[in-house]
Amino acid sequence: MPQIPYERVGEYVRTALQILVENEDSLPSREVVQKVGQRLKLNEYELERNEKSGYVRWESILHFYSISAVKAGWVIKNKGIWYITPEGKSVSVLSNKEYFDLSEAKYKEWYNNQRQKETNTEQLEDIEEIPSSPELTFEKASDDANSEIEEFIRRRGPYEFQDLVAALLRGMGYHTPFIAPKGRDGGIDIQAYRDPLGTVAPRIITQVKQRPDTKVSVQEMRELAGLLRREGDIGLFVSTGGFTNEAASESKSSSRHIEIMDMKRFIDLWKAHYSDMSEEDKSLLPLREIMFLAPNS
Repeated sequence: MPQIPYERVGEYVRTALQILVENEDSLPSREVVQKVGQRLKLNEYELERNEKSGYVRWESILHFYSISAVKAGWVIKNKGIWYITPEGKSVSVLSNKEYFDLSEAKYKEWYNNQRQKETNTEQLEDIEEIPSSPELTFEKASDDANSEIEEFIRRRGPYEFQDLVAALLRGMGYHTPFIAPKGRDGGIDIQAYRDPLGTVAPRIITQVKQRPDTKVSVQEMRELAGLLRREGDIGLFVSTGGFTNEAASESKSSSRHIEIMDMKRFIDLWKAHYSDMSEEDKSLLPLREIMFLAPNS
């Protein structure tokens, strides 16, 4: 008999689904794992590192069996972020065993429809011996890489992050004639123009908040809207802590054009425009590409 029963595995993944529901339906993978670990009473065996992979045993199992949730359409994983779907919410209320049995049935259904067969979770004799697969390797590497990038950004001071945002805008083809100096309180943090003089629209009026643990409020969003006084001004709110639902809705319903950029969008854009940046700007957040065997879709 496996030392970690299937019901316990169901609890790992179902707890992850519940945590996503409690956090407005999405979280970075690193935070999902962290919060699941805090909620569950893990024993010494679960906390041991696997000799072959070096990964913590229960974390490796969670990642592997979350693949079934993805195949079932309950969870969407995109660049280190987990999103729960309405179907995922409906199964999160099942018992641990009911959830595991259903997820295995859904995985088997998906597996039987694949032209190129993969290892089926039901074929595992020992649940702790998680096999290596391109999908799991790629997911774990991507999560680790994004977590390191996020942690690097979280450690930057507010003006250092402001410089990162300005560098990104330059990489996107904008001029940044104004970047708020240290000691300045409130107002505009960065002005970005398509031409050096700012005569060509759009002119981007940017507010930057380096608060990884605090979301931007609707009032802060309205204050940015109040700074857009000229025709052709567009607001950009960049926040490492994200935005409340009300603030995000305000950006969409505002009479002025306001774009929002959270940590994930910032990292995605940094990667997309990295090759267009100057060497000086690249050095603020240096990256290097690594090739992986592509997982099956």
